[in-house]
Amino acid sequence: MDKFSKRTRAVHSGVRRSKYNELSEAIFLTQGFVYDTAEQAEQRFVQLGDDEFIYARYGNPTVAMLEDRMADLEGVEAGFATASGMAAVNGALMSLLKAGDHVVSSRALFGSCLYILEEVLARFGVEVTLVDGRDMDAWKAAIRPDTKVVFFESISNPTLEVIDMKAVIDLAHANDALVVVDNAMATPVYSIAGELGADLIVYSTTKHVDGQGRCLGGIVLGKKELVRGPVEAYLKHTGGAMSPFNAWVMLKSLDTLMLRVNHQAETAMKLAEALDGHAKLNSVSFPLHPSHPQYEMTKAQYDGVGTVLAIDVKGGKDECFRFLNALNIFTITNNFADSKSLVTHPATTTHQRLPQELKDTLGITPGLVRVSCGLEDTDDLIADVLQALDAI
Repeated sequence: MDKFSKRTRAVHSGVRRSKYNELSEAIFLTQGFVYDTAEQAEQRFVQLGDDEFIYARYGNPTVAMLEDRMADLEGVEAGFATASGMAAVNGALMSLLKAGDHVVSSRALFGSCLYILEEVLARFGVEVTLVDGRDMDAWKAAIRPDTKVVFFESISNPTLEVIDMKAVIDLAHANDALVVVDNAMATPVYSIAGELGADLIVYSTTKHVDGQGRCLGGIVLGKKELVRGPVEAYLKHTGGAMSPFNAWVMLKSLDTLMLRVNHQAETAMKLAEALDGHAKLNSVSFPLHPSHPQYEMTKAQYDGVGTVLAIDVKGGKDECFRFLNALNIFTITNNFADSKSLVTHPATTTHQRLPQELKDTLGITPGLVRVSCGLEDTDDLIADVLQALDAI
């Protein structure tokens, strides 16, 4: 499929057809596989062939189709699908690290990612250094010759800080460190992580891949020696595998991924333009809007930056809640990247457990709202936000 566009590969890559030659991808709802002879079973446990399976925790034909298609979209060699996005983050980091290793990570992360770094990895003797991901001098000061892994969200959740990926990846590789990128906000449609040389790329496929509020899932993508080596070994033995049913749902969702995400991203840009300078907002943050502090760098690297923007409502929590409660189309929830438009108040939900000092550092203010644009009419969404701001 290499000669075809990403949009075509999202529909056709990685298909495995059974002897029945079905058109739609088949669901193999089986946890185990049988063998013609004892000798065949023995051989399969010694070395799996390219299209052989032994147990669904290790691999499954439906899951393998999703892994192959996602790897093709990302332009990398292999993938391992997981039960959730956080299973993918945990698997990628835990599989590469041991006691005494050093990790450098951007500080602006989803709360559960911070938990893995500061609680789980630290508990097992991994040294973790957190930096301001926007500051290249901070990266240069923190990455050492003995740094094992560099980790960051390419576009941070929920404040939409953008990492200069090329600069950070080049710096990490110059110090022989592996780079793990959480790419959920950037989406597989606009990803440049594989192109820039990230060693492992992590997605919550719950987000844009399913993108319709149905199934949890995640995936670790990257170099075959890592994905089929330490990542697969860790995940298959610790039970982080994706359900074949969820994999099938996400395979079918990939058929429309480009159509959905392109529309949603266009809506996010138009909403940012409509809200820029609004009297009842402290700020509007969308990385490809000229008002974003990293606009020039983002524009130079990205063709698109996803479907989410952030706004900061004047008046703090009370006025922000009044705004949220006045919305008619947008739904209050803690997810993003859905076909329905969603809003989240991070300070009291997804990031509520962070110390206030860290919230202040990250810019998670009482008025911050993460706005995820769905598939509804763009003009309707803009009108909904404007009327809700009028309610303040």
